[in-house]
Amino acid sequence: MTRKSTSIIYWTGTALTSLWFGASGFFELAHNAVVWDITRALGYPPHFIYILGVAKLTGVAVLLFPGKLLRLKEWVFAGVFFDILFAFFSKLSVLGFPATIDAIVAFVMVTTTYLMFRKLYPGLRKPEHANTMNAAF
Repeated sequence: MTRKSTSIIYWTGTALTSLWFGASGFFELAHNAVVWDITRALGYPPHFIYILGVAKLTGVAVLLFPGKLLRLKEWVFAGVFFDILFAFFSKLSVLGFPATIDAIVAFVMVTTTYLMFRKLYPGLRKPEHANTMNAAF
């Protein structure tokens, strides 16, 4: 796969992830009835919904910042994966399998985007000081 195709897949996935989680975060902060009703049905408290909305919008801002904040982007991807996993298992246990389809689609989309991110920025695999730290132990 060429760097150009990897970049296209990455930025397409980043745009879709940002739209998905940006809209979700906005709806959580705007107290959208549909989002709030589902989240409350899953047993989450109101203050958690606001915190999640702020985290999602902050993460989207980091993801859309091109070529910078790469370590922070990895943390955003981790947070997104946790959000998807919690949504999947919460929906599975409370609402049943059909309600998990969106989480499955999001998982595939974000996984593909993250894999392309790692291909574009392979230098993130190992910190430069790792050898120094290992020698000290």
